[in-house]
Amino acid sequence: MIISASRRTDIPAFYSDWFLRRLAAGFVLVPNPFFPQQLRRVDLAPEAVDCIVFWTKNPGPLLPRLDSLAGYCYYFHFTLNPYGPGIETALPAQPELIATFQALSEQIGRERVVWRYDPVLFSAAHGLNYHLEQFARLAERLGPYTERCVISFLDFYEKTVRNMAAVAPYDPGDAQLAELAAGLARIARDHGLILETCCERLELDAIGIGHGRCIDDRLIARLSPKPVRFRKASGQREGCGCVASVDIGVYNTCRHDCLYCYANQNRTRVAQRTAVYDPDAPLLCGSGNLGETPFQTASDSPGNPQLKLFE
Repeated sequence: MIISASRRTDIPAFYSDWFLRRLAAGFVLVPNPFFPQQLRRVDLAPEAVDCIVFWTKNPGPLLPRLDSLAGYCYYFHFTLNPYGPGIETALPAQPELIATFQALSEQIGRERVVWRYDPVLFSAAHGLNYHLEQFARLAERLGPYTERCVISFLDFYEKTVRNMAAVAPYDPGDAQLAELAAGLARIARDHGLILETCCERLELDAIGIGHGRCIDDRLIARLSPKPVRFRKASGQREGCGCVASVDIGVYNTCRHDCLYCYANQNRTRVAQRTAVYDPDAPLLCGSGNLGETPFQTASDSPGNPQLKLFE
């Protein structure tokens, strides 16, 4: 079993205490995103877990405690964008995040830290040249500390458009996206990076950008000391190349307050949900006993593609 921690929230940034206590307890309860009263017990014993895939914009709180993950195969998706507090309102300053990225890589190896530059958004202040300049600047700093970068372009969900009204993002069209992708590919090559897309319909193989797999069977097979059986994930967005995993996060619990966030409904809902956070609870930002009705997690279910904080 592969654990996703988590597409729905930032566990390393905000809930490291809870997560490590769940590892010590050997299990976690996960609510069905569509029927929250239904809870699933997920075994977290090392022999039950093939790999843990972390998704984060700030793993700093977990860095001093990585030795608690001994016995587990794991890797990180680390989103590091150029936007700053006008869009990613509650993140630490970028120099601190770059230093954290580098420290994480030095601690666990560059093959286990995947850089995410996403979502790529276009606005009056964030055009083609902006992204080429910023991507080159970040690639120079991060290139020695990772093997791979994943990009995706902003999806215009209704709540995303509403929350980003002041930024006024726009769809640049396929021609400009392809032009940007070609420029990013050149920069990535210059810095020895593999560049991949996440759930994008554009075919960019001709310029050296393949379709990525965020829950990546190839990488897991490379990192794991034991053989792992994989199956294709269902219930994800069209174009997703991931293998199946079990996500242990909960929506409306990320406090980064990014304007483009796909996973949070609104600030009020996040405040309500996070107010009940208990690091000793068996499920994240909630409490309760294991429900009587079993269910399949969203990542395993054939319907209702789940929205993701980390696209």
